[in-house]
Amino acid sequence: MGTEFDSLRDYVDGDDVRSIDWRASARAQNLVVRTWRPERDRRVIIVVDSSRLSARRCGTGTVFDAALESALLLTALAAGAGDRVDVIVADARVRAQASSHRVKDPVHELSVALTPVFPELLSADWEQIASAVIRTSRQHALVVLLTALDEGTVADEILPVLPSLLARHRVVVASVTDPDLEAMAADRSDVDAVHAAAAAEAQRLAEASLQARLRQSSVESVTALPEALPGAVADLYIRLKATGKL
Repeated sequence: MGTEFDSLRDYVDGDDVRSIDWRASARAQNLVVRTWRPERDRRVIIVVDSSRLSARRCGTGTVFDAALESALLLTALAAGAGDRVDVIVADARVRAQASSHRVKDPVHELSVALTPVFPELLSADWEQIASAVIRTSRQHALVVLLTALDEGTVADEILPVLPSLLARHRVVVASVTDPDLEAMAADRSDVDAVHAAAAAEAQRLAEASLQARLRQSSVESVTALPEALPGAVADLYIRLKATGKL
């Protein structure tokens, strides 16, 4: 329903009685309800990790491919809902930036900006990335970090910079899950398969532990298979938008 007042209209069967405006109803001598719409002009900042972790094969593409598709869908959705979207692609340095501000077709603008960008075999500099986010908007924003749930990266590099981001913004970490892990974890056909299953299960437990640590830091996390990640990120945005949490 949204949280921003839109208009008044006559009550019809099925309307939530909590939306009745009693003063307006008294003036009109008829039941009148308030209608609401999602707030507009919110800020959304999407960070796409283009470091060595994003070059990993996952499903039919790479982690970077799934991140780009998620960024494009979220840009189209948020810009269409009246929010301003900024996209930052970075690893050891900022590789590309795009914004929906004063742009007729933000998805096309983003596609053009991302065309020459490919993952680099470098580690991401998350202090520099956090600084780029803060420079982009000092106003409250939804910051979506599209990166891998890598134990070393999250624990040693992302968690330390979260306080500076959370002081101003709502932060979400979105990552792909490897579609091969579930099959590997279930395979007990021979000794080698059992060893692979143990490694796959250890990876899944490590990712679950990282998600718990992020939640403890007031950061939401989204994980999904590569083809499902864009929709999962979009669903989270819609939920936050509808409940006025942007």
